[in-house]
Parts: sequence; structure tokens; C-alpha cells
Amino acid sequence: MDPFLENIPLSKYTTFGIGGPARFFAEVTSVEQMQEVLKVAGELPIFFLGNGSNILFDDRGFDGLVILNRIQFLEQAGGRFSVGAGFNFSLFGSKVSRLGFGGMEFASGIPGSVGGAVFMNAGANGFETADFLQKVHFVDRKGVLHEFEKSELVFSYRTSPFHKMEGVIVSAVFQLEECSQARKRRQDIVRYRQETQPYGEKSAGCIFRNPEGGSAGALIERAGLKGL
Repeated sequence: MDPFLENIPLSKYTTFGIGGPARFFAEVTSVEQMQEVLKVAGELPIFFLGNGSNILFDDRGFDGLVILNRIQFLEQAGGRFSVGAGFNFSLFGSKVSRLGFGGMEFASGIPGSVGGAVFMNAGANGFETADFLQKVHFVDRKGVLHEFEKSELVFSYRTSPFHKMEGVIVSAVFQLEECSQARKRRQDIVRYRQETQPYGEKSAGCIFRNPEGGSAGALIERAGLKGL
């Protein structure tokens, strides 16, 4: 097991700051490295970790291999952005908005990674990650790299086809359009979140699924349960 570290405390890698040790641990910074690690891992139980937002690890730890995805490149060709799955999703939204490209303003303030956002089809303010997705690169448990076009994938509310695949998202390609209002919209979204959410605190954020055509938060408030 030379490629892996042992007994690494997972509390260091989650936003809640909890979790016991991983039996084996590997930090991966490139697609090629991810492929090699998965080939060596064999049949070990694996947990793929991004920014660790809202992850609840048991105090007893994880009896397997935790792979920390730190594939963090960002490449631009016009309105086409290729970004590593370990890149901070909020930072990605901020960067493209500042460059004058619209669509990803909603990502600003979401404390996850790009890979996690694609995996769960993260969304806010009426937009979802899949709305601007063009391609996804995925490495399976055998270390084989696959490329999926958006047209091959079916996304729904907080769900993607990757929930049923064994492997990990390593990068994604987004197609965005120039927008003169992108920067201002991003600033408005960030300002609103700072005014209405506990920034800087260990918070689960919004953990409820919205009913179709409605808002979980509005229903909780109407039921008199807000703050309990």
C-alpha cells in the first residue's frame, strides 16, 4: 500500500470538522494520477472527497481508501471553460462572472467542488449546473477515462447519472455566453447570501429538497417551525 497514507484524520477535510481516520488516504492532483491510484486500489472500498462540504464522516473513520480530489485546472477557449473536478465551484462562478460570461453566477457562495456540483446537479436562483454543461470526463474503478457529452446524460433535480456509476468525475466542460450583467448579478447573489445565511459558521446550509413548484423553506416557515 505504498502509494497511500494511513490513518489520516478526516475531520481536517470536512466543513463540519468531524470524522475519524481513513485507513488509507491519497491526494490526487491530475487525471493521470487518479487513473493510477484507482488501478492500484483494486477492490478496496473507496470514498471520493472534494471540498468536504456537508460530509458526515463517522468518528470511527472509514475502513477503506479516501481519495481527495485536488484536480484544479481551469482553461478557457472563448466561452468554453474546461475545469478540474477539484476546483472550487464558488471560485469558478466568480472567475467566469468577472470575465464577463453569464450563467454561473449562482455558483458564487456554494461551498463545494466542481465535481460535486456536477455529481449532484447543484443549483440555486433558478439555475442548475447541468444548464451550462457540455462534457464530463469520468474515470471508472478500473482507471479507464471516459468522456460523456451532455446529450448522453440525463440530469434532474439534485441528481445525475453518476450516482449509479462506479468511479469519479475528474473534469467538466461548460459553454457560457458573454453577458455584461454577469459581474453585477454575481455581486447581488453574494450580497444576498451574506445577509441571509450564517457565513463563516459550520452550517449545513440548505439541506431540504424543494417540492416541485415550491419551496421547502417557505413551507417550514408557514408551519411555524422556522428556527426550531
